[in-house]
Amino acid sequence: MMHHRSSTKVAISGAAGNIGYALLPLIASGYVFGDTVPIELRLLEIPHALKSLTGVKMELEDSAYPCLSNVLCTADPLEAFDNADCIILVGGFPRKKGMARNDLIQANTKIFTEMGAAIDEVASPNVKVLVVANPANTNCLVALNEASNIPTKNFCALSFLDHQRAKAQIAKRLGVSTARVKNVIIWGNHSETQYPDPLTDGYCIRDDGSEIPLASLLKNDIEWVTNDFISIVQNRGKSVIEVRGNS
Repeated sequence: MMHHRSSTKVAISGAAGNIGYALLPLIASGYVFGDTVPIELRLLEIPHALKSLTGVKMELEDSAYPCLSNVLCTADPLEAFDNADCIILVGGFPRKKGMARNDLIQANTKIFTEMGAAIDEVASPNVKVLVVANPANTNCLVALNEASNIPTKNFCALSFLDHQRAKAQIAKRLGVSTARVKNVIIWGNHSETQYPDPLTDGYCIRDDGSEIPLASLLKNDIEWVTNDFISIVQNRGKSVIEVRGNS
């Protein structure tokens, strides 16, 4: 007799957007949860994006991922989050040209209040929630405050991009691969008040495998580190949007 493992229910908001479109194949292929774990995808979008979302579902079906057991498209968070094991909140009010992260807070509070309330009402009590939409940490706080039945530790905000931006700038300045730059720190809020810090614990890996502190490599470049570098990292998202025209 064959025993079928129950599917892991994964809900993704903003699933028809650029991030969702890139994320879905990684989940459906088994890359995220393992290639022996059946996945049931719950794709959540705003009503006017449901047609586009249906196209995404068609592409997922056409890819014939062995792990993918079912795909649901909906504009109702209660339907998307029903008994969900994992929820990835990608959808939010988009950052537009000229906007700082703090400009997004008010626009996103209503959205993430609704998301948190729906999670609290219908999701699995052990659900894990990852907030991607910016400002990620604020949105995460709003959602978890509405989900009193879910442990706070089950909520996580994805703010790794600031770290990678800082790491890339240091590598570019030193003329080395980003793989060699280690232990750069981002202190403070995920916003223009953040403090990127390569000096406290950062180091670079030499050709022979030994480590040299970034504080030593940058000791003659402190003015750049404390001025231009910090400003570049703090405002990088805004700069990208000014060039690309969208987030």
